[in-house]
Amino acid sequence: MSVQIDIPLFLQPIVNNVKVINVNGGTVGECLNDLVRQFPQLREWVFDKNGKLHKYIEILVNGKGTYPEELAESVKDGDEIYISNVITGG
Repeated sequence: MSVQIDIPLFLQPIVNNVKVINVNGGTVGECLNDLVRQFPQLREWVFDKNGKLHKYIEILVNGKGTYPEELAESVKDGDEIYISNVITGG
């Protein structure tokens, strides 16, 4: 199954300035793991040391937020995953 991941601007230099990468998987987690398999240097930017998403990363599928399911969220052929950088402040 082919799913597209839109790479945010802040991560594009790590993936040779590619904006969209095709991955395979039935869940967001499987797709992100395939992305990291293709570009291992992304692991530290997307996942924490326990394999969970960093708190500053938000995942959207076809423009809709996936919280709280995130990595377990199902995807199907042709879906688009967006990686977003959450900006916080106070």
